[in-house]
Amino acid sequence: MSNPLLENTNIERFDPMPSPAEIKAQHPLSERTATTVAQARQTLVDILERRDPRLFVVVGPCSIHDPVAGLDYAKRLAALAQEISETLVLVMRVYFEKPRTATGWKGYINDPFLDDSFRIDVGMARAREFLLSVNELGLPAATEALDPIAPQYYGDLISWTAIGARTVESQTHREMASGLSTPVGFKNATDGSLEVAVNAIVSASRPHAFLGIDEEGRTAIVRTRGNRHGHLVLRGGGGRPNYDSVSVSLAEQALAKAGLPVNLVVDCSHANSWKKPEFQPLVLKDVVHQIREGNTSIVGVMLESFLEAGNQPFPAPPSQLKYGCSITDPCIDWDTTAAILRSAHAVLREVLPQRGR
Repeated sequence: MSNPLLENTNIERFDPMPSPAEIKAQHPLSERTATTVAQARQTLVDILERRDPRLFVVVGPCSIHDPVAGLDYAKRLAALAQEISETLVLVMRVYFEKPRTATGWKGYINDPFLDDSFRIDVGMARAREFLLSVNELGLPAATEALDPIAPQYYGDLISWTAIGARTVESQTHREMASGLSTPVGFKNATDGSLEVAVNAIVSASRPHAFLGIDEEGRTAIVRTRGNRHGHLVLRGGGGRPNYDSVSVSLAEQALAKAGLPVNLVVDCSHANSWKKPEFQPLVLKDVVHQIREGNTSIVGVMLESFLEAGNQPFPAPPSQLKYGCSITDPCIDWDTTAAILRSAHAVLREVLPQRGR
């Protein structure tokens, strides 16, 4: 029995949370969604292992705050994915958790009503429901793994996972990544250094044992096999971008020195665009140029994109928020997104089949 004078002295209360099995039973996997996830994961592995010459593109809102607008975006992206599938594999960015430097909205799962009510039980169920809808379109989903328990609730609906710049040095996240069922992109640190991300890829490739929960929500010792499909995401940092050909070459050397596959993803947002969405198309254009000139290490890119450009002040009453506009980092709008991806497709159609030959 716990001693109230010694334990939980700063805990207000414990609210019950449905187990992963209960949430999954409420929102089960359909045959179509299962096929979408399985095929997308295999495609991404084939790209990383050079059996598929295409690029993958993780593209979507900085964060999901309005599932209606999010699904509107997903339907447009699913149609575009079919149109340019010859060269680009589109994976929707579906971020439910937001790491905060100090304070702020921590994401849809944590606060789905945007009012500090913190109904995590509701947020988790609605997040799974949203992912089911996206995958039902035949469109795979990507997310950032932040809470180490959350993957038990919706990891079966994710095709690609990011470990962010703020958590890439965390042992907890390296252990979690070692057990994820998806390829995992590790971002370089916020100061721009590559070493912590390279170390994270090595660490996550090895088996680990750590505390977690099982399907029934019981505390368990989680024993992993290691994840062989970790790769490096260049997102800039320390006041400079790192998508240029020199930075890419240095990243290639760092991976090779560590004995890792030389697989790079360029994040066209964040420090690579100085968080100015209008620079994202320029970053993508530079990356496409590098590939056209012979680069073989860049296997994917990331874009922050939503229906409307920019972002909007938050907190604000949900009824006053502009439809389809980010409440976290600023994004490029839908028309710009479609235009730059079609342009990349046109340039790369003749290049990618010959890549690496």
